[in-house]
Amino acid sequence: MRKILKNSWALFTGYAMIMVAQGLQGNLLGIRSVIEDFDVLATGILMSAYFLGYFTGANIVPNLVSKVGHIRVFAAFASMASLSVLVHAVFVNPFIWTVARYVTGLSIIGIFIVTESWLNDRANNRTRGKILSVYMSITFTSIACGSLLLNFSSPEKYEPFILISLMWSIALVPILLIKRQAPKFKKITSIKLVDLYKTSPMGVVSSFFTGFVHSAIFTLLAVYSAIMHFTIFEISILLFLITISGAIFQWPIGYYSDLHDRRLIIVICSLAAAFFSLAAIIAVGSAPELMFLAVDWEMNKLAFFIFVTLFAGVSLPIYSLNLAHTNDFIPKEKFVAAGGGLQLVFGMGAIIGPILCTIFMSQYGANGFFIFLIIFHVLIGLFGIYRMTRRKVKDNPESTFTPLQRNVTPLGMELDPTTAADLSSTEKK
Repeated sequence: MRKILKNSWALFTGYAMIMVAQGLQGNLLGIRSVIEDFDVLATGILMSAYFLGYFTGANIVPNLVSKVGHIRVFAAFASMASLSVLVHAVFVNPFIWTVARYVTGLSIIGIFIVTESWLNDRANNRTRGKILSVYMSITFTSIACGSLLLNFSSPEKYEPFILISLMWSIALVPILLIKRQAPKFKKITSIKLVDLYKTSPMGVVSSFFTGFVHSAIFTLLAVYSAIMHFTIFEISILLFLITISGAIFQWPIGYYSDLHDRRLIIVICSLAAAFFSLAAIIAVGSAPELMFLAVDWEMNKLAFFIFVTLFAGVSLPIYSLNLAHTNDFIPKEKFVAAGGGLQLVFGMGAIIGPILCTIFMSQYGANGFFIFLIIFHVLIGLFGIYRMTRRKVKDNPESTFTPLQRNVTPLGMELDPTTAADLSSTEKK
């Protein structure tokens, strides 16, 4: 482990800085949009623009890396991300923010692809799992810490935007000082979505619905909290808890999914998430103004925090469960290609999710956020129950659950030792 950190400290340091900034920016924009009294649907559109940029970048960045190299692409996209956040500070306008958010999504996927490609080049069959573990730990911890930086300054001021820009700019320094030559980019083979659906209908449908859910959670929970008059400190703690909870719960849920039908675990997690969403609605009441009339509001608030934390714990691992379930029905050499297909399906849902969720919030008030989450988790659960009646579970000893972040690229999936079908070309001599 010490050797891994020594050889990759620059990459991990730069990546950690970027993820801290990423954890702060999305939530900062959500809170600021409420302060600026943006229309809730406009807020949903600008949040969806990030995922549209992410989706676009996933298709153009690999070719760009092949042409100009890792370091130039990393530097260019980190600079673009730094510029885009400054645009938010200077021009407070929903349309301009939407364009800037698109640029941020495009930049972030470029950074992910470069980082994960570089890590793959430095991994071999003995260190692959350790590198993935470090990478995931840095991701979750950095995003969680970024949420706490909401307390750095008032969202109404320009200082938080400057801080984000500084972190993205500083992230360039260790990467550009790396002495080791950048790796050659290896393109990932693809799989047709029709074939992927025939292989695993549950994996595809659940991934699509999970895109709706997870994009709403990570872009609109801060908006919901601001509408409900939570303080900045309370919002930061809530966002910190859901990130950490989603990371911690992956391990026990993954363990049980390896022992039982994964569809059953997905169904249980989905219905449990729907239950905790309903409990959160009951805890806060029907409208922000009613909260201040409740004598026991502080107790209600504590209950709300507990319910949302538990909700995140059972909801966020569903992405990794979808991937593991799909891998149960395919040979080992297709794991990465299938993961890329599921990421594409997830991205389609993620683009639509924030917009649709804000329509619910416009129609039913702030708690339309949780109504939206309940509906889509129930849909995942019901489809899982249906699929359990159509096909028996298949035991594939090569497929095991691996905790993964929702925005991992196929290159990051290659870090999982179970996907290594033929990695002899990447072995360090």
